Amino acid sequence: MTAGCPSAGAPVLRERGQHEVFCGLTSIIWLHRKMQDAFFLVVGSRTCAHLLQSAAGVMIFAEPRFGTAILEESDLAGMADAQAEIDREVARLLSRRSDIRQLFLVGSCPSEVIKLDLAKAAERLDAQFAPQVRVLNFSGSGIETTFTEGEDACLAALAPRLPASDKRQLLVLGALPDVVEDQMRGLLAEIGIPEVAVLPARRAGDDPAIGPHTRFALAQPFLGDTMAALERRGARHIAAPFPFGEEGTTAWLTAVAAAFGIPAERVEAVTAAPRARARKAISAARETLDGKSIFFFPDSQLEVPLARFLARECGMRPVEVGTPYLHRGILGPDLALLGDGPRLSEGQDVERQLDRLRADRPDLTVCGLGLANPLEAEGLATKWAIELVFTPVHFYEQAGDLAGLFARPLRRRALLTPGVAA
Repeated sequence: MTAGCPSAGAPVLRERGQHEVFCGLTSIIWLHRKMQDAFFLVVGSRTCAHLLQSAAGVMIFAEPRFGTAILEESDLAGMADAQAEIDREVARLLSRRSDIRQLFLVGSCPSEVIKLDLAKAAERLDAQFAPQVRVLNFSGSGIETTFTEGEDACLAALAPRLPASDKRQLLVLGALPDVVEDQMRGLLAEIGIPEVAVLPARRAGDDPAIGPHTRFALAQPFLGDTMAALERRGARHIAAPFPFGEEGTTAWLTAVAAAFGIPAERVEAVTAAPRARARKAISAARETLDGKSIFFFPDSQLEVPLARFLARECGMRPVEVGTPYLHRGILGPDLALLGDGPRLSEGQDVERQLDRLRADRPDLTVCGLGLANPLEAEGLATKWAIELVFTPVHFYEQAGDLAGLFARPLRRRALLTPGVAA
């Protein structure tokens, strides 16, 4: 990914030390729900299997569409024919699950560690099972990916396989809950863009065809590799703030409309009612958030657009906004709105960042699960970063819910700590 500076005169702390973040395997939890005929086979250790089981929870009423091919000591030592074993496991899986149309072989560690070239395995198995099943490979290794980069790696693997098209069309990039995607499609149709392709599609047969007349807008800010893959196919990016809150959603829709020659007045007319609903919903949380300081640890790459939303629509004061990557081509519009107020950091040196946090003593800290409980014990209110990825937060109808996610821990702190105002 390319790191970029937000604006002239705004220094960025670039840190390359110990970091604390989930690995990219976690993204399978929301991808397997979105891609309804896909299966994610993680090739890794028992530790990886336990991670997925605990992250996904217990699914009682449905068999999940992910699993782990566990590497034993003999596999890691090269004593077994790992290629033959993966072929056997895939054949057994596909014979039992006739609903699978896409199979992703997901490496939990680099090939050098697991002693298995999954890219070659995917190529061989794809030739064997096509066209009934498409077999692809990506890495979810914590050595190579952070929390949300698993989705980026998955979609970047899909991009070269998408069919070609010269059709002028809009492609929205990034997995959204189905109900949020349907709301987005409704807004775009009213504005005048009735045909919208989405990647990832809900089913393999609905995959978009792309080409030089495809314009794409990102719904998630962590898709830098997929963006580059689409641009290599000739598609062009529509730069815009991300659709968090009333302002961000309106700016996103306006940028998309402009790319298709639709005037801003049309967007304003169509969105007047949902904009008013979003502002009203946000106002309930703003009473709690206004004037409060917030500190972001790097986790999901959502940090910059969320800081922009909280500062401009909820009255919060971002002290530090840390993010795994600062990608100028993706985050530029949000950075411009955020301005030069907060301290910006890219990457992480967790001990140094903890020192800055303790010096700042913010009202709210957004961080991973591993840091939240210790910080709460130090008297700091925290918000789990992972919840911001698993909760529907995009576009107008979710704006109040998004603000509420940040207001709740402050209200809880006020109830538990006498003398602290919510």
